[in-house]
Amino acid sequence: MKRIIHTDTIKSEIVKLIRSASFIAPPEIKTAFSRMKAEETNPLAAETLQILIENTEIAEREEIPLCQDCGSTIVFLEIGQELTVEGDLLYDAVNDAVAEAYKKFYLRKSIVADPLRRINTGTNTPAFIHTDIVPGNGLKIDILLKGGGSENMSMLRMFRPTDPVELIIDFIEESVINAGPNPCPPLFLGVGIGGTADAAMLNSKKALLRPTGEKHSDPFYAGLEEKILKKINSTGVGPMGFGGRATAAGVYILTAPTHIASLPVALNMNCHSFRKGGVTI
Repeated sequence: MKRIIHTDTIKSEIVKLIRSASFIAPPEIKTAFSRMKAEETNPLAAETLQILIENTEIAEREEIPLCQDCGSTIVFLEIGQELTVEGDLLYDAVNDAVAEAYKKFYLRKSIVADPLRRINTGTNTPAFIHTDIVPGNGLKIDILLKGGGSENMSMLRMFRPTDPVELIIDFIEESVINAGPNPCPPLFLGVGIGGTADAAMLNSKKALLRPTGEKHSDPFYAGLEEKILKKINSTGVGPMGFGGRATAAGVYILTAPTHIASLPVALNMNCHSFRKGGVTI
């Protein structure tokens, strides 16, 4: 059945998503940090986790950003093939919503118009928008607010198809150790496996959209996520790099079909300030 959505509705929903993601840590994240604190044997690490928990409480109570780096705005759109969007150009509407939210809520603007000349756009736009066309007449919007420190630690390695899974685990472990405190652990790790190099990188971000704490639907990959998480938490990096067990709070894998000669693996590190949100219209 055909359906119409006006871009004014889309703008309104994106503004609300950005506000919520910027100020409110989901309960499951606070629960995860509390659990990690209870299991932590390093006093400094336990204290650090307590400070992070208190930070989420202050941010929500006083409506101030969870992190001073208010992030790049990454927007994922799943658009039903039977949906008609009326009003402004869709991407213009998304960017207008981002600019409005960052101005309205006094969020730091971090986007420069040119990568080498570094002139700030002053609006935190353009957003980085990824669109999928799906069956039906719905519209799903997901946002991810991604800080520069964790984004700078992104990694891609092209493995051989004959490489054992253990090499992939070693690559992720090595990347986290080398990153140290820079991505602000405890981390939420998105892992894209398969596809092409660019598809794997995108999937490493999409993987983070899975509900926090939810296991992979495939038992094989659920087991691999658990194995990676255990390996990462034995590195000794710890929260904010101060040592301890709580280096990562979650691992999320998203796979894609790939060429017989290829095995790309992308790693996307998200900091402890895991800012995301989604809505279906």
